[in-house]
Amino acid sequence: MKKTTIILGAFIAMAFASCNTGGDAATKVDSAKVEAAKERDARNTENAPTITFETTEHDFGDINEGDIVETVFKFKNTGKSDLIISNAKGSCGCTVPNWTKTPIKPGEEGTIGVKFNSNGKPNRQTKTVTLTTNTAKGREQIKIKANVAADPEKEAARKKRAEERRAKREAEQAKKAAESANQH
Repeated sequence: MKKTTIILGAFIAMAFASCNTGGDAATKVDSAKVEAAKERDARNTENAPTITFETTEHDFGDINEGDIVETVFKFKNTGKSDLIISNAKGSCGCTVPNWTKTPIKPGEEGTIGVKFNSNGKPNRQTKTVTLTTNTAKGREQIKIKANVAADPEKEAARKKRAEERRAKREAEQAKKAAESANQH
């Protein structure tokens, strides 16, 4: 037992000693390399493509639940190198983007079509499309909005399902309370 305690203590001491490998990490940073990286990043940013949208937000206004609406966002590459949009992703499955997939040269224009399916999305909706690009920021966002009037039949079905779930929860709680009372 004594040997085990001594061995365990020695092991712990070695573990703590090995964690302190001496010195502050900041003192190990080569300042020349940091400056070179800053200059490289500045050059890359300076020559990066720039995406300039006519507008980054579209409001469909009042629509009915179940409507599928579309809009097109137009943009221009105002940067100094080819703009590449490698991905565009909607914030939910109801928002589907379709974008220019070929490189857009400086001065050229491109489009991003956005389709919104309002089925099951009553009330005020705000959705985003996030673009993965080779701009200095690397990500850009556009936004769509709509005020979706609920379909009366679908709204009644949603209320019925909600009431059924509430009644089921209450029945389960009552059952648990009764079981608990019977156990005591």
